[in-house]
Amino acid sequence: MSTAPSPGPADHGPRDIENVVIFGSGPAGLTAALYAARANLEPLVYEGIEPGGQLMTTTDVENFPGHEEGIMGPELMDVMKKQAGRFGTRFVLDECTGIDVSSWPYTYKTSQGEGKARTIIIATGASARYLGLPNEIRLRGHGVSACATCDGFFFRGVELAVVGGGDSAAEEATFLTKFASKVHLLVRRDELRASKIMQERVFANDKVVVHWHTEVADVLGPAEVEGIRVRDARTGEETDWPHIKGLFLAIGHTPNSKAFVEQLDHHDNGYLITKPDSTATNVPGIYACGDVQDSVYRQAITAAGSGCMAALEAERWLAEQGTH
Repeated sequence: MSTAPSPGPADHGPRDIENVVIFGSGPAGLTAALYAARANLEPLVYEGIEPGGQLMTTTDVENFPGHEEGIMGPELMDVMKKQAGRFGTRFVLDECTGIDVSSWPYTYKTSQGEGKARTIIIATGASARYLGLPNEIRLRGHGVSACATCDGFFFRGVELAVVGGGDSAAEEATFLTKFASKVHLLVRRDELRASKIMQERVFANDKVVVHWHTEVADVLGPAEVEGIRVRDARTGEETDWPHIKGLFLAIGHTPNSKAFVEQLDHHDNGYLITKPDSTATNVPGIYACGDVQDSVYRQAITAAGSGCMAALEAERWLAEQGTH
C-alpha cells in the first residue's frame, strides 16, 4: 500500500484552454475527475499541497461503501486516483492561488503559473483545526481524531476526551457515548457556547463529564494515545490523565477557500455558497463540491457524491455553450 496517491497513467501538464480544471484531490475532486474523464472532457487536476485530502491522515475507513472489511485512508485515495487516471485524467502537484472570472474562458493562477479553463470545479476541502501540540499531530490517526462519526466506532469501552465548547463538541461528545465507557468534555471557559438544546443533551447524559477551565497541554503515548496532560486554565497546574485512550478535537474546520472568496459568494465562515440542489456557484461554469462548501456532513461519501454532481453539471453547461 502506498502512503500517498501515486501518479496516474496520464500525468502531464495543462493545455492552452482546459475543458475542466479541478482543484483538489480528495474524494470530491477525484470523483469529479472520474466522471469528467469518462465524459471525454480530459480533466486536469491540481492536487494541492496535501494530495488526497483529509483521508491521508485517516487509518481505517469503514464507512465508505464497497469496502466490506474497511480500507486505509491513503489506500482508498490511491485507488480513486488510479481509477480517475485510467480514463485520462491528468494530475499536477500544484495549488490554486487565485482565479479571474472577468472574462471567459476563466483564468486561474497557481503557485507555478497560470492557465485558462472553460469550467472550474473547486474541491479544495476543509482543514480541521488542531491545538498545535507536537504529539497531537504525531498521533493523528492513532487515537487523535477530528471526526467522531468517522472514528468513534474504534473506541468501544474506553474513556475518551473531547475538546471544545460549541455545538460540534456537544454533538460529538454525545455521539461518542454510544461507544465509550465515559466521555470527558474539556471546556476552556466556565460555560458552553453550544445551543441550549445541545447543552441539555450533554448535561442529561450520565456518560458525559464536563470539565470547566480545562485545556489539553500534551498528548501521551509513543505510538498511540495512552493518556493526555491537562492544564487548569486558571492556575496553570498540569495533571496527567492516563485513563484517556482517545482525543477528539471539535474546535471547528476551516474551508480551504482563500483563493476563491474574492470572486465567489461565500458565507462569513469562508464556506463557498452553491445554489440549492446544485454545486453551481454564483459564476456560471464554476462549481464547488465537498467540504469547501459543506459545513454540515463532512463525510467522504457525501464529498464524492457532490463531486459527481459537479462533473455532471460542468458537462451539461459545456454542452449548452456548444463547446462539448
